Amino acid sequence: MRDFALEVYFSKWEFTARHNLAGSDGENMTLSELLALASSEDRNAFENARLGYTETWGAPALRAEIAHTYDTVRAEDVLCFAGAEEAIYTAMHVLLKPGDHAIVIAPNYQSAETIPLSLCEVSAVALDIDRAWALDIEKLEEQLRPNTKLISINFPNNPTGKIIPHATFNAIVDLCRSRDIWLFSDECYRLLERDPRVRLPQAVDVYEKGISLNVMSKAYGLAGLRIGWIACKDRALLAGLERFKHFLSICNSAPSEALALIALKSREHIIKKNLQVIRDNLEVLDGFFDEFRQLFDWRVPEGGCVAFIRYKGRDGVEDFTARMVEECGVLLLPSSVFRSELAPVPNDCVRVGFGRSHIPQGVAVMREWLAARGPN
Repeated sequence: MRDFALEVYFSKWEFTARHNLAGSDGENMTLSELLALASSEDRNAFENARLGYTETWGAPALRAEIAHTYDTVRAEDVLCFAGAEEAIYTAMHVLLKPGDHAIVIAPNYQSAETIPLSLCEVSAVALDIDRAWALDIEKLEEQLRPNTKLISINFPNNPTGKIIPHATFNAIVDLCRSRDIWLFSDECYRLLERDPRVRLPQAVDVYEKGISLNVMSKAYGLAGLRIGWIACKDRALLAGLERFKHFLSICNSAPSEALALIALKSREHIIKKNLQVIRDNLEVLDGFFDEFRQLFDWRVPEGGCVAFIRYKGRDGVEDFTARMVEECGVLLLPSSVFRSELAPVPNDCVRVGFGRSHIPQGVAVMREWLAARGPN
C-alpha cells in the first residue's frame, strides 16, 4: 500500500503549525469538561475502572448505548474498535478477497480506497465538483461487475462535506439489494448536517447487508478516546470482524470506553455545542471568502466540518499551502493529499476544517498574510 498521504502531511505539520485550519474533527473537550457531564454512577465507573484487558466486542454498557443511536440496532449488532481506521482495515480484509471487486467514491478518506486496492480489483466514481460534488448514480451503476462484492460510501463526505439526496441514497441501497452487495457506509460526520432534513438514514437501519461505521472522533470531537464501531445485523460477519480484531488492538482501552459511554449519554448536549461552533465558524469563513473571492470558490457544504474548495491563485494550490504554513503558520490541506489512483480529483483544491473554536484566530492570520502578499 502507498503511504497514507494525509497522515504523512499531518505528521509534519499538525502539531507544529500555529493555526490548524485543516482539522477534520469537532470541538475537542478536556477530560474535566467531559466528566462534568457524567452521572455520579458513570463517573465512579470511570474512576474505578480496572486497567486490565477489556472485552474484544466492547463494554456491554457502551455497546447498548451505541445501539440507541440507531433505529433498529441492538447491542449484539455492535462491535467496537480502536477508532474508525481499525474498523475500516478490519472490514475490508474480512469482506474482500482476490477475485472480488469493490466500488468506492472519490475524493475520499484514503484508506477507503487504498486498503481495498491492496486486496482486490477496485473502481471509483468521482463526485462532480462542477455540480456541487454530485454523485451520478448512473456512473455508479456502470461500474458494477458480476464479481462486485462491496460498495463503499461516505456521506457527509470527507473532504467535501457533500450529502447526497435521499433519492440517490435509496437508489444505492436498491442497487446493492438487487445484486446482493455489501454496502459499507462511513457515517462518521452524521449529526453535523446544517439542515436535519437532509440527514441520510444509517445503512444498517435500512438494508440487511448494510454496514454502518461511526466513531467518537468527528461529530463528538473526542478523537483522543480512540473509540469507533461498526453496526451490522449479519452476526456471522461480525464474528469474523471480531476474530480479525484479535490480530490488531485485541480490545479497547477501559478508561476510553467509560468516557465514550459518558459522552454518548450526553450526545444531544455535545452535538448541539459542536454545531454552534460550526455555525459561528461558517459566518467567519463566509466573510473571509467573500473578501477573497478572486482566490477561492467557496460554497458552504451540507454537512460535516470540512470543505474542499477551489483555489484560483496563479501560484497553484501546492505552492500556496506550502508557503502559507511556512510563512504564517496556517495549515490547509492541498489536493495532492486526496489524490485517487482510480478517479480524477481536482488538483486545485484545499481542504479547510471548521469544527473547532480556534478557527477565527487562524482566519485572521490568513487574512493578514494574504493582504500583505498582495494580488496573485
